[in-house]
Amino acid sequence: MHAAVVDRIDVVDLTKRLLRARSETPPGDTNGPADVILAAVWGVDGIEAERVQSADHVANVVLRVRGGRRGKRLVYNGHLDTYPLGSGWTTDPDGEERDGKLYGLGVSDMKGGVAAIVVALVRLAAKRETLSGEVVATFAGDEETMGVLGTKLLIDTVPYAQGDAMISADVGSPGVLRFGEKGMIWLTLKATGKAAHAAHVHRGDSAIEKLVDAIESLKALRDTAVQAPEEVTREIAASAPVSEALSGVGESHTLGHVTVTFGTIRGGRLSNLIADEAEATADVRLPVGVTVAGVEAEIRRRTEAIPGVSVEITRRYEPNWTPPDHPIVAAVSAACETVLGERPVRTMRVGASDARHYRYAGVPTVTCGLTPNNMGAADEHVGLDELRRLVDALELSAQLFLTEVSA
Repeated sequence: MHAAVVDRIDVVDLTKRLLRARSETPPGDTNGPADVILAAVWGVDGIEAERVQSADHVANVVLRVRGGRRGKRLVYNGHLDTYPLGSGWTTDPDGEERDGKLYGLGVSDMKGGVAAIVVALVRLAAKRETLSGEVVATFAGDEETMGVLGTKLLIDTVPYAQGDAMISADVGSPGVLRFGEKGMIWLTLKATGKAAHAAHVHRGDSAIEKLVDAIESLKALRDTAVQAPEEVTREIAASAPVSEALSGVGESHTLGHVTVTFGTIRGGRLSNLIADEAEATADVRLPVGVTVAGVEAEIRRRTEAIPGVSVEITRRYEPNWTPPDHPIVAAVSAACETVLGERPVRTMRVGASDARHYRYAGVPTVTCGLTPNNMGAADEHVGLDELRRLVDALELSAQLFLTEVSA
């Protein structure tokens, strides 16, 4: 590797360049950040780079470092798209340093994590002859819209995008490793009735009242019995004091229960007319210990019991997890303990990420990213020191996993 190349790749500077390459969803155009990554690694000895264009606006990048000896393949994964810019920013969403923090749109979710992966990979390329196996980084578009044109496409079409294990640098914390995620069902409830003037209620049939009955019935899903493996419930409980300090009191309860959130509702035309149609959407999250099929069957049973109400399932995926004592989790845990001076806790993740695509493909996966501050809101930021330490942790994780040194 050329010394000048090494010197120019600073994780803070690279994060700023990624922040300036806006990639808000919609439209989710990731050509800009893909260009930044490819420019950053151009000329670095030992890094093979490939651009995978899955749509005009969706650019994906795969980087590869081959070690000096045969061995396992470790994959890093990150996404290039972000939430849209909202109002209320008092800092520059294209990147601003202030008081030991870096502000910017998507800096925690997850352009800081992407930059950390790139810099870690550059360091590993410099010592590639000492590695047993290889390290691959998959940078995907389309994560905010479920990854069909991003991570899933890479897994399905690029042979070396899969591996023996994967580390996601998506939003989280180096002190709280995430070994699994809840599943999800998105649904639309529709109710039909008969319109009439409100003065003549005997002539009408309210779609809104039927919809309200369906909503009330589906709220009972929150009491679904959950039979999670003991190793999962044990880790969630043990991590709570640390994890909930970052993610909010109640996170552990949420991780172990079905949640039902009604996001939108509409219906009717006037206050003095009986509504002949009404509609609502809901987000149902599933913990490890229940299945999509089981919860979906209960959803249909409850809605079919209310005449005039129908349900459409618009999206579904299963809860997924990697055993918390798997070697990749152990390696990342040991690396973070070395870098941070404190052993991280291990738990599940309440939100979704592209990590699930790797787990569905049979690849053990753990998430180790940056602690979010104001994620998805004005003045999103991360700590500069943590950003730099994440590079160290990701680099050491690969060395430990590929040499089978873990704790």
